[in-house]
Amino acid sequence: MAEVQKVVEEKVIKEGVVQEAAAIEEGDQANLGGWVPRTEIGKAIASGKITSLEQIWQMGKAIKEPEIVDYFIKDLEERVLKVGRGKRPFKWVQRMTDSGRRNKYFVMVAIGNGKGFVGLGLGRAKEYGGAIASALRTAKLGILFVKKGCGSWDCGCGANHSIPVNSTGKSGSVIVTLRPAPKGSGIITNSTTKDILELAGVKDVYSATKGHTKTRANLAKATFNALRNLSMIKQ
Repeated sequence: MAEVQKVVEEKVIKEGVVQEAAAIEEGDQANLGGWVPRTEIGKAIASGKITSLEQIWQMGKAIKEPEIVDYFIKDLEERVLKVGRGKRPFKWVQRMTDSGRRNKYFVMVAIGNGKGFVGLGLGRAKEYGGAIASALRTAKLGILFVKKGCGSWDCGCGANHSIPVNSTGKSGSVIVTLRPAPKGSGIITNSTTKDILELAGVKDVYSATKGHTKTRANLAKATFNALRNLSMIKQ
């Protein structure tokens, strides 16, 4: 009789442990928003070993799942940059094959939370929505943190409203140079560069451009490369 009771108690304890583990796993999955990590970094985030994007970058690891960015940054804003002619934000990419002419949408998307995080992505797809989704995924995988400051000699307030130093970025024939501006100056630049800087949280900056700036895709890439150079400054 005692042996039967012991077996029953062990079974109850075992079932309790299983139920508790299932509850914990269900809670973790709820916190992940239905995301099932597939990479080593993703699993480390799910287990609580990695708690920020900065920690991933310090490890020298690359982000391979866009859900990682969504997990850490909840307030990302998305903007489709104008790269086409006329009023169209997109442009057509045509390719001649043996079976005929193939058309694809060419879309560029910028993301940011206005607090330093910013990303830029390019997408191509047969459908407009698919191109945006592809560009958004690329932007999240390449997201970076822009270091801000007050590098203007005319200001010197010490607040993080501008950039700390001059920075230059290049893409194709386009060269974009960003310079610190005094507080209250605003973003003095073209609309494409302005969209990216606003998403990064930069409020005051001067800029100068060279090259074929009508190629808006290269203009956006050059601006993003200038911000990337800022993110590589060692403090």
